Amino acid sequence: MKIAVVGAGNGGCAVAGDMAYRGLDVTLIKTSNAMHDDNFEYLLKNDGNITLYDFGDNGCMNPTAENQVIKKGKIAKVTRDISEVQNMDVVIIYVQTNYHESVIQRISPYVKDGQLYIINPGYFSTAFMLKYCHGKKITIIEAQSSFIDCRISEPGKIRVGFRNVRNPLGIYPHKNIESAKVILEKLGFPFVYLNHVAEAALHNPNLIVHTVGALLSMPMIDMEKENFCMYHSSFTEHVWSVLEALDKEKMDILEKLGCRRIPYVEACKFRNSLDETENAKQVFFEYAAMPTRAKAPSSVNSRYVTEDVPQGLVMLETLGNILQVHTPICSALISIASAALNQNFRETGRTVEKLGIENIHEILNDSN
Repeated sequence: MKIAVVGAGNGGCAVAGDMAYRGLDVTLIKTSNAMHDDNFEYLLKNDGNITLYDFGDNGCMNPTAENQVIKKGKIAKVTRDISEVQNMDVVIIYVQTNYHESVIQRISPYVKDGQLYIINPGYFSTAFMLKYCHGKKITIIEAQSSFIDCRISEPGKIRVGFRNVRNPLGIYPHKNIESAKVILEKLGFPFVYLNHVAEAALHNPNLIVHTVGALLSMPMIDMEKENFCMYHSSFTEHVWSVLEALDKEKMDILEKLGCRRIPYVEACKFRNSLDETENAKQVFFEYAAMPTRAKAPSSVNSRYVTEDVPQGLVMLETLGNILQVHTPICSALISIASAALNQNFRETGRTVEKLGIENIHEILNDSN
């Protein structure tokens, strides 16, 4: 089985390296010159050799030097040639969601029948696959969140902060779920399967936690810059109230789409803990307090806002408009972000119209 990871940032390199460590045939494809070029050049010059500083395969809320595991893998091919996807059985799209549409458009001429495409995370990018790859007999899979929370610490080295103990996936079309499972289980990640792609699309945690945490912490970000850690500092009692209000709007939309009302903290607990008896909110705050949490964002003009507001909140607002679900908190956060950064995120963001209303209908009508 041949696997391509499209995107050579933190998450893409970690997932590619992790699969390579387990002996899978992995090609890593870099799609831009925007970031991490030094790491990419290192991998090119060192035959794809990569090292993960990890804490086991089942998450770790209390990482220490004693339980650190060093994993060395060899990525079979490192390239900028996006046409390589035509030779793959599985393609994992691991770029910022701002670039999903452009990357999917670029790979569309090379998409082949029978392939599996995993979009991590999704934000309803199944619709972009339908938009540009219409008629292709492929399986499209959306993940809720990155399988591995990590950072490139220096070229060729990935420092893992956390691993999801479960990775929920939505699969389109649903009729392909059993054949897809056979292939997905070979990748080595702990996957679970949702009833619908919409559950994966809207349970991307960054939609809730990044937007609220960053926007309501703008003074601290401006003051502390590279010393700021959102997960350690932002979620006070009153900020948490805003988070829950936004989460309610998201659940109202999920319910209108025919999906289950699952709070953010319950979805977080499901991904991050195997202990069913734990309080979900407590699981979040344990996860947030981990000493390995990256210090971020260092600027308000970061992906916490510039990705998750236009790609997440704008999508949520436009879904609400079509479904006649009121989203005042979502709308207020979009307006605040647009004013703070002097950008019109509603104009540049991921709307239902850009996804294609016909594609959304096709996804929503696909059922078990």
